[in-house]
Amino acid sequence: PSPCPLPQGEGDSHFATWGHIPMLTVASPRFKENARAALADPALQKAMGHVKTGFIDRRAKAAARLPEFEALRDAARDIKDHTLANLDVYLERFEQKVIENGGQVHWCDDAEAARAAILGICRKAGAKTVTKGKTMIGEEIGINDHLAANGIEPVETDLGEYIIQLRGEPPSHIIAPAIHVNMEQVADAFRAAHADLDPARALNEPPTLLAEARTKLRSRFLAADVGITGANFMIAETGSTAIVTNEGNGDLTQTLPRVHVVLASIEKMVPTLEDASVLIRVLARSATGQEMSVYTTFSTGPRRAADPDGPREFHVVILDNGRSAMLGTEFQDMLRCIRCGACMNHCPVYQAVGGHAYGWVYPGPMGAVLTPSLIGIDQAGHLPNASTFCGRCEAVCPVRIPLPKMMRHWREREFERHQSPARARAALRLWAFLARRPTLYRLATRAAAGVLGLLGRRTGRIASLPLAGGWTLVRDLPAPEGRTFQAEWRRRGPTGRGTGGRGKAA
Repeated sequence: PSPCPLPQGEGDSHFATWGHIPMLTVASPRFKENARAALADPALQKAMGHVKTGFIDRRAKAAARLPEFEALRDAARDIKDHTLANLDVYLERFEQKVIENGGQVHWCDDAEAARAAILGICRKAGAKTVTKGKTMIGEEIGINDHLAANGIEPVETDLGEYIIQLRGEPPSHIIAPAIHVNMEQVADAFRAAHADLDPARALNEPPTLLAEARTKLRSRFLAADVGITGANFMIAETGSTAIVTNEGNGDLTQTLPRVHVVLASIEKMVPTLEDASVLIRVLARSATGQEMSVYTTFSTGPRRAADPDGPREFHVVILDNGRSAMLGTEFQDMLRCIRCGACMNHCPVYQAVGGHAYGWVYPGPMGAVLTPSLIGIDQAGHLPNASTFCGRCEAVCPVRIPLPKMMRHWREREFERHQSPARARAALRLWAFLARRPTLYRLATRAAAGVLGLLGRRTGRIASLPLAGGWTLVRDLPAPEGRTFQAEWRRRGPTGRGTGGRGKAA
């Protein structure tokens, strides 16, 4: 599909921002500094402690209650693989169905084109206020600040997004954008933003905060001229878009305004309603541990003559922004992602530093793969390295994305392009030199194990070690306790019963 044309005079708009960070500025190169600051932030550390009970335990229980959960994961993976293999066919079919239903599709190659398309729709509608449901693509293209810079007020209607909009922050999680914020901080944000209310009012209970947000947002829903939502799925069979929410704000955003704009990226396509139902069954369970979300809403074109409500115009803005370049590469599997957030919920690195440390729109393991694909490994090189490779992300992914393997691919590219630190490259070259020479490798590891054993012979730990300061600065290095693995293998033999030295090395 061809990109949508830029409206007159919009081609030089470079001031759009992502949260409080300029759109064209990426904080991912500062990941290490960001991570250190996050680890030293007691409020953030307290907030991140809720991830286990709020997400991990609930997902495990939800999966255990569904005997066919693993089979559904296989089916979901196969649906997405089939769709990506035939993406052009389904995109064209989707557009045809949208047009048949009275809607319009806008094809956009990049973020600038998507911003221009949405601004053009809003200007044509004479919009002064735009309500907005949660959409990571909206964060990716910096739509809020672009609209504000052009005299149109964007209002986030998801409670978490509303909180961070008041605080001037980007999301720190793709489904729980305000996971890093505690209740006291929310109360402070409400007092600062809702200055017309009684300053002595009590804001120390979640229901009170929720009621205040609902009161403030209700008038915005009624006043909005345009509503913008994302799409969990675009369905080629019917030309429908689907969103899953727990608050109902998505329904109000797309039914009350005169114009509904759906903002989605090309990989959100699925062939049929039945396919969408399979993905919905694994989505909520993986994301929040629910059987299904409170609201699952399908939109198919503008309101018809007999409809009691709904928008007069229905627009779908479909963004590429580098995704088509991932097709046919070792990163294509990343396009299976259904944005459940399970990978980051289970990631020990994300749990320690939160989402803002990653420095762009997508945090956690999925961001460590997707972000370099969209903004370049030169900007996001730290992210694939911010992983223990424990494999938990792949183990819980509802569409079985091999995230660790793709992070290794990015590490390989970084090494090949000499973008990793020179000392790290030298260490890898030394290891490769030894690994290709088994006899020399065994001698070197035996000598290293012996020296380290001597250094830690008193306590079993090494507090400081040259060339390993990144480890020993914050933790002790366990000292080797005896032979190397290969020496022990030779001693015991393949059966582990001992061979008197006749076993072969692995």
